[in-house]
Amino acid sequence: MAKAIPEDLIDQIRTSVNIVDVVGQYVQLKKQGKNFFGLCPFHEEKTASFSVSESKQIFHCFSCGRGGNVFKFLMEISNIEFPAAIHQVADLANVEIPAEYSETGRVSKESSEQSQLIGLYDQAAELYTHVLLNTEMGQEALTYLHGRGLTDDIITKFQLGFAPGDQLLKEFFAEKKIDYQLLRQSGLFIEDQEGQLRDRFRGRVMYAIKNPQGHVIAFSGRILNKADSQAKYINSPETRIFSKSNVLYNFDVARSAIRHEKRAILFEGFMDVIAAYQSGVTNGIASMGTSFTNEQIYLLQRTTSQLDICYDGDDPGQAAINRALDAFGANSQLKLSVIEIPDKLDPDEYVRQHGAKQFNEIVHSARLTPTAFKLTYLKRNYNLNNEADQLAYIEQALKEVATIDSSVEQDLYLNQLAKEFGVQPQDLSKQLRQVRSQTSVANHQQQPVKTVSTVRQEYHRQQVKLDKVETAEARLLNYLLYDHNVWLKLAELPNFHFIHEKYQTIYMLATGFFENHDGYDSAAFMDFVHDSELQNVIAELDLQDLDEENVDQAVDDYIKVITSEAPLSLQITTKKKSLNEAKRMGNTELQQKLAIELIDLYRQRQDA
Repeated sequence: MAKAIPEDLIDQIRTSVNIVDVVGQYVQLKKQGKNFFGLCPFHEEKTASFSVSESKQIFHCFSCGRGGNVFKFLMEISNIEFPAAIHQVADLANVEIPAEYSETGRVSKESSEQSQLIGLYDQAAELYTHVLLNTEMGQEALTYLHGRGLTDDIITKFQLGFAPGDQLLKEFFAEKKIDYQLLRQSGLFIEDQEGQLRDRFRGRVMYAIKNPQGHVIAFSGRILNKADSQAKYINSPETRIFSKSNVLYNFDVARSAIRHEKRAILFEGFMDVIAAYQSGVTNGIASMGTSFTNEQIYLLQRTTSQLDICYDGDDPGQAAINRALDAFGANSQLKLSVIEIPDKLDPDEYVRQHGAKQFNEIVHSARLTPTAFKLTYLKRNYNLNNEADQLAYIEQALKEVATIDSSVEQDLYLNQLAKEFGVQPQDLSKQLRQVRSQTSVANHQQQPVKTVSTVRQEYHRQQVKLDKVETAEARLLNYLLYDHNVWLKLAELPNFHFIHEKYQTIYMLATGFFENHDGYDSAAFMDFVHDSELQNVIAELDLQDLDEENVDQAVDDYIKVITSEAPLSLQITTKKKSLNEAKRMGNTELQQKLAIELIDLYRQRQDA
């Protein structure tokens, strides 16, 4: 049995990496002042409230409250336990962990069932790739992929495979004696009325779908020899490890290139992504369906600020681009552009016909703004040789131009329209102002009216700020952790006790921490504490702005608040609980009495 990893080795591993570099693989960070900020990876938000401190090597989200060091971040983002996070950071830092600790904690924080499901998919992907590259059963599929220009190296890189027409996967897992119920829930099989399982994918070229950590969690299978009754593609059903609304194809591979290029390229199909990668365009991803979800949009927003849409050049592809622009425009903060593929080809076809060099030139130079694309796309609906259609087109085009915030960009398109249709730019400007005015009125009318419930919710959110006593506790605790003189001063006070349990617990744990540490390091203290909720509190404490010039006076003030006002706060809390209980029992007389007493306590605190 593997031994626990010693504390000094944990410290060495943690200090061998920069938390900014690790978090930056998952979140697009921008420096503001002394810290870095980005969109929180643990909840959706429009304003960046996720902070990373390089000097203290911790992160904290001011919105959802999560916080911790580099180990805690990886535990949260990858759903792994503490020892597994240590191994992951050690791999990043090229720090070798001795063999006696090598198997410690390499399990998921999720249930063993989820971990086992991922294992099944990883094994299935290896089997399908082996069949494709090394067996006679896979020869026809391999010839097909070679015919589409893919090399064996690319096939291996993307774990493409082939599922033959028999029950190969079922037999493969039967030999391994995999639990029947686990196989039922995996989505790899179809269950008949008698409870017998058969391979879901048969006679299909297999595309492995992976999570951001690079583990296979689903498949998409393309039929090799299509019959009328068979769908061209079938996908894995949703399972405990796969939800298509949360997944972007190739994101695990493309993420580093997206950060380097500072933009992502959205393709329509798997083969487009793979062909682009083989051509040197490595920042390509694809959605798991025709429509984009808010979850996928947010995943991209955390990683980049620029998205280029590169769909097929044919009519369905152009319609898909138009829908994608509408979806992104309404729900994201991404800067968008469109890459036009000539000759109505899809990216995969264009690479095969014109080569990688020409494809790269298009990807990096042939970009349209969303408005430029929209104005061209609108023309499909009109006969522009007809004056009535010209006027109708201009009206719709001005509605598109009206959505632009930049006046310079508006003038650019107005001048283009004026030149194309032989009208005066000032006339278009006048009509544009009318369109913007009408749009403004319509948007105002659609604004939701605030209900009493909404107002109460907003008021409640404003009340989340700490009260006077808890503010004093938090700041005093921060002082004493970093300043040994403050620690000694507090130790001399008889019967001192933090009112809120979380602060008292941290105070007591710090006593044990300082027995083996000469000074305070919040990232190290978090490993000592272990408890996730307390780690969040420690991170929040550490990001406070404290008065460094008047420490003694500030500490005395905080101690006074805690020791003199805290009992009053406790009385208020107790009285409020009693009042709620009286309301639950329907005791009106007691409610009135307790309400009067509560008001008196509030008055005492206000006068203090």
